Amino acid sequence: MKKETNRWVVLISSMGILLCTGIVYTFSVFAGPLAELRGWAVPDIMMAFAINSAVGPIPMIFGGYFTDRGWAKWIARIGVVLFGISFAFTGQATSIFQLYLIYGIFGGFAQNFAYSACLSNTIRFFPDKKGLASGLITGGMGGAAIIAAPIANTLIQRYGVSQAFWRMGLAYALVGLCFSLFIRSAPKQIVPQEAATQQKAPAESITVSKNWKEMLGTPAFYLLILMFAMGAFSGLMIASNASLIGQSMFGLSASAAAAYVSLYSLSNTSGRVFWGAISDRIGQIRAVIIIYSAIIFAFILLVSVNQVWAFSVGIVTLGLCFGGVMGVFPGLVMDNFGPANQGVNYGIVFIGFSSAAFVAPKVTASLAAANNGDFTKAFYVAIAVVLLGLALSLVYAIRKSATKLATETVQ
Repeated sequence: MKKETNRWVVLISSMGILLCTGIVYTFSVFAGPLAELRGWAVPDIMMAFAINSAVGPIPMIFGGYFTDRGWAKWIARIGVVLFGISFAFTGQATSIFQLYLIYGIFGGFAQNFAYSACLSNTIRFFPDKKGLASGLITGGMGGAAIIAAPIANTLIQRYGVSQAFWRMGLAYALVGLCFSLFIRSAPKQIVPQEAATQQKAPAESITVSKNWKEMLGTPAFYLLILMFAMGAFSGLMIASNASLIGQSMFGLSASAAAAYVSLYSLSNTSGRVFWGAISDRIGQIRAVIIIYSAIIFAFILLVSVNQVWAFSVGIVTLGLCFGGVMGVFPGLVMDNFGPANQGVNYGIVFIGFSSAAFVAPKVTASLAAANNGDFTKAFYVAIAVVLLGLALSLVYAIRKSATKLATETVQ
């Protein structure tokens, strides 16, 4: 019973830490006031967010290395405190270079340090509920903006943007530090408690762990990194352009379009928990296949029906599916390469997401600009990308089934 209680405490504490570092997704709230204060162009300011996202795999791999060696508490603690401090000092930046350095590089490293430790360590405690655990943890990250955005807006109006950065950064550093006190490192191998009562471990708990070099030697790795990139592509496309899509293609006002941005964020957060739990019941790869199929349906709806209800259904579906991709893939990586080196292995596979984060917004903006604000061609590109991801998922499923059949035949 003590172990059961402890693992849920670790899960809740990890969610709390990522609710703190998830403030990074409120950056658009600060961009306009920061541009007005410093006289910088908004696109130049938003480049800091792109840098923050682009550096992700490096600290995830580095932090994952120490997390895999039992340093999860310290990596999470260092990450959340340094992120809060870097966020606080972002408002003190007086040049665009300082903004890129403080928020983009330092903030990106610190945030992903904490993310790597919280995610990779916690799901080791839940070999029987990997999907639910990763969904709840990543949901905390995704849902942070829902809480932080109105707080940030209030502080900016009352104290100015510099003080808003300062107050929120230091507050989140302190809160995150308190949550980190309850983190403890998971053993590299845990037998699910449901199975322990039967003196038998399920297949997931006895997966042979591979280090990163062994992982790179498997076809599954290349399938997973491509599947991850292609699954994230559409979600990142919508995340960076939802307001513009609503206004230019569906005739929404700016305020109505902003409400849909919030709806997308809420769907994204809910999807991480929902699909994570579903994947525990039907299997990660089945969940991925359904998610990719739903993404294709949503984009076909958006290009076929020029009505607000279609935009609403499309936004909610794509938000749920983007959240599903983020919630399912950590467990999928562990299923293939075992729990012992999950921190480093998932950090490397996360390169797929970062690549999509770098490409998707740029491709979408370029195609929309070339077509007078019409995103239809960008939607067709998204359909093609996800179709390829669906094909790779089916290849993965066939290979997995063949490997399982061969193993059972030998036994």
